[in-house]
Amino acid sequence: MTARPFQQVDVFTATPYLGNPLAVVLDGTGLSTEAMQHFTDWTHLSECTFVLPPTAEGHAAGADYRVRIFCPGRELPFAGHPTLGTCHAWLQAGGQPRAGQHVVQECGVGLVRIRREGERLAFAAPPLRRSGPLEDADLAQIAQGLGIAREDIVAHAWCDNGPGWRGVMLRSAEQVLAVRPDPVALAGLEIGLVGPQPAGADTAFEVRAFFPGLQVLAEDPVTGSLNAAVAQWLMGAGLAPANYIASQGTAIHRAGRVHLERDADGTIWVGGASVTCIAGEVTL
Repeated sequence: MTARPFQQVDVFTATPYLGNPLAVVLDGTGLSTEAMQHFTDWTHLSECTFVLPPTAEGHAAGADYRVRIFCPGRELPFAGHPTLGTCHAWLQAGGQPRAGQHVVQECGVGLVRIRREGERLAFAAPPLRRSGPLEDADLAQIAQGLGIAREDIVAHAWCDNGPGWRGVMLRSAEQVLAVRPDPVALAGLEIGLVGPQPAGADTAFEVRAFFPGLQVLAEDPVTGSLNAAVAQWLMGAGLAPANYIASQGTAIHRAGRVHLERDADGTIWVGGASVTCIAGEVTL
């Protein structure tokens, strides 16, 4: 057992305890996959990350560090709030990007660029692994599991960028917030809900994310990977502008804000504030 530098970071918020918490072990060297998974499950957080030196290939391609990302019960090739939270913790601990403006993270999907936007960090959305409309059988199962009519789903698409999100748009943010999912009907599925906010709201869309937890269906407070994929879907389909803010976490008393922007070369940047709530050491 070794004392290792540790931070617990709240992501997609500038106000502590209103975003999505993340445990970051800033030196995961020598830990087995089993030890990383066991610690992640012990934290009872949606994700935990372990920072490692980049691989030889990653270093040659410009990576500043490598991260392994775990959620309850499994490892993820990519996730958004762990990407921003890990980068925030790495910078807070004195990390210096080799490229100056951008931090380059190596993870299961390859290299991910992260840029600083004042008090926020933003990552470049990785390419979708799967896109296009959902199957009719999926839509019927999702509608049943959400307790809504099939006709209430006004648009849908695969939003798979590592996590295999199935994205569905409902008629309104109000309808998204009213959903009470059936964990049995939705068992094993990762579902992203999005609904447009009314005119004059401070955000464009309300988002909710449901995923398989250790024992039951869980709701994620704020989800970078889902928002990244949803932005690629909605912007590509003309359902969202090239620059908008999404709110997430309202249904579980959080106030996450995710900033989405498509730049001139088509890259979609997913940004948000982060704040360190706990800093010290963890013995692993």
